Amino acid sequence: MPLISVIMPVYNGELYLAEAIDSILAQTFTDFELLIVDDRSEDNSAAIIRSYEERDPRVRFFQLEKNRGQADARNRGLASATGAYITNMDCDDVSLPARLEKQVAFLRAHPDIDGVGTCCRVINAELSTTSFDFMVPPQHALIALNMFFGVSFVGATVMFRSEFLAAVGGYKPGTRVSPDLELSLRLLWQTPIKFANLPERLYIYRKHDSALSTASTRGGLVQERRMRARMLQQLWGEGPAGTVERFQRLRMQERLNWAERRAAKNDLCRLIESLIAHNWVEPDDRSLLIAEVNRRLEQASPRLWQQFCHWRRHHFQRQ
Repeated sequence: MPLISVIMPVYNGELYLAEAIDSILAQTFTDFELLIVDDRSEDNSAAIIRSYEERDPRVRFFQLEKNRGQADARNRGLASATGAYITNMDCDDVSLPARLEKQVAFLRAHPDIDGVGTCCRVINAELSTTSFDFMVPPQHALIALNMFFGVSFVGATVMFRSEFLAAVGGYKPGTRVSPDLELSLRLLWQTPIKFANLPERLYIYRKHDSALSTASTRGGLVQERRMRARMLQQLWGEGPAGTVERFQRLRMQERLNWAERRAAKNDLCRLIESLIAHNWVEPDDRSLLIAEVNRRLEQASPRLWQQFCHWRRHHFQRQ
């Protein structure tokens, strides 16, 4: 059996599909299977996938009976996966050649970590111009915190130990928007999973107008707020009015007035203590999380306060 199962959901992906598949088949780590699930595409995707299945025994092709969305497509792949490690690949992106090798090496060297992602580079459709490097937090504690008001992962890059996905039954069926966030929150709630991210940019996110994540951005933000509100309800036993909205504004790096900033600080301090109390993070992580909260609150503060904080840091550093 292969060590890694790579699952690639596909829906109308013919334009970039071959390049995505090629990037997995060209990996320096070769002990994998590539499970490609066609979510009833209306273009030539199925024919492209079949052509690869005929040429490379590592490729396995599946097709849903009707369009059901990313979560169901991934679950179909999971049902047939045999690898000890499970990861994903989006059908319009590119994995750099050493991606799988470095993730496997990390998991082998860190038995306390159960899921590891990577950072990525955002590039235009033609892969000719880099827009920016997208960095995600390396430590588990910051990853857990960011699930409420930031970005924890480049979703498709996370490589899991398969037993953790089996423990929660995979992705929530019918989830069409933000399936990675939903799964991550459920894993934290139901299992002792620990996450990490490699600082290297081992994945290329192709930015183009027809990307599924672009097309569903507005709906995605609404769904993510609902997911976070439900998780706060579970953590706190209540969903305080305004908390999720303040978290969302922090995520979007919007300015908060003084009253909003005080309320957000109270929310975040309560969140840190809840994460510790539910064993999502270790008590020793408290200072790291407080420093991150203060940094984010400073970014959301009025410009004058930011200037004062900047002056104060440099003033005491010189003394």
